[in-house]
Amino acid sequence: QVQLVESGGGLVQAGGSLRLSCAASGRTFGTSQMAWFRQAPGKEREFVAAIRWSEETTTYADSVKGRFTISRDYAKVTVYLQMNSLKPEDTAVYYCYALRSGYNYWGQGTQVTVSP
Repeated sequence: QVQLVESGGGLVQAGGSLRLSCAASGRTFGTSQMAWFRQAPGKEREFVAAIRWSEETTTYADSVKGRFTISRDYAKVTVYLQMNSLKPEDTAVYYCYALRSGYNYWGQGTQVTVSP
């Protein structure tokens, strides 16, 4: 089992920045990928960014390219999402995700609200 705990959400004005963190614990050895997803009210959960744990290769949704950066701390087993130039449409609950040995793990989510 892998436990994921997100932090760093909050309220910010448009154009501002936030940094989300996701700390993984438990049986984290063998985790191949971690990612961030988000879900806005009335919408389906959507992919935001992902990072391959060993290679550190990253992928992003088109809507956040150039504004968001995903990174990881190997020793702390923590993944980060630096969000800059935030827009009201970025408002959502952000979920951390981990893939380990074919199993999917999710965090509880953290609210990000961007005011106009």
